[in-house]
Amino acid sequence: MKVEWVDRALIVGPYIALVLNEKQFHKAMNHCQIKTSKHGDWIKTPHSDATVHFLENPKGEQCCIVALRVKKKTDPTSIVGLLVHESVHIWQQFKRRIGEHEPSDEFEAYSIQTISQRLIESYSELTVKK
Repeated sequence: MKVEWVDRALIVGPYIALVLNEKQFHKAMNHCQIKTSKHGDWIKTPHSDATVHFLENPKGEQCCIVALRVKKKTDPTSIVGLLVHESVHIWQQFKRRIGEHEPSDEFEAYSIQTISQRLIESYSELTVKK
């Protein structure tokens, strides 16, 4: 008989999506059942290269859509930096949502690490030519 391991996650965080263009942004918003009139701009300001959108789906679940504008001359280190930056914002919003005002250093570090890794993996999957 096979051993079944259970999910080790102690806290279930928000749904997170990475989008690299406006079309993907609207698709993600539609997936979260957000009315088109409420979508707004995919990148909040013209001088920004990344934005995180916080919303709730109809079930009341937190969703975060990270919009990343990659220009031809953007180097990989800058992309990683932007994704880590947006990961911190996701962490900040999540800890407020769960009422955590003084998280331990390790809780914070592991949370930001996990969010960052997942965004970097998503970026890699979206951009690697198959």
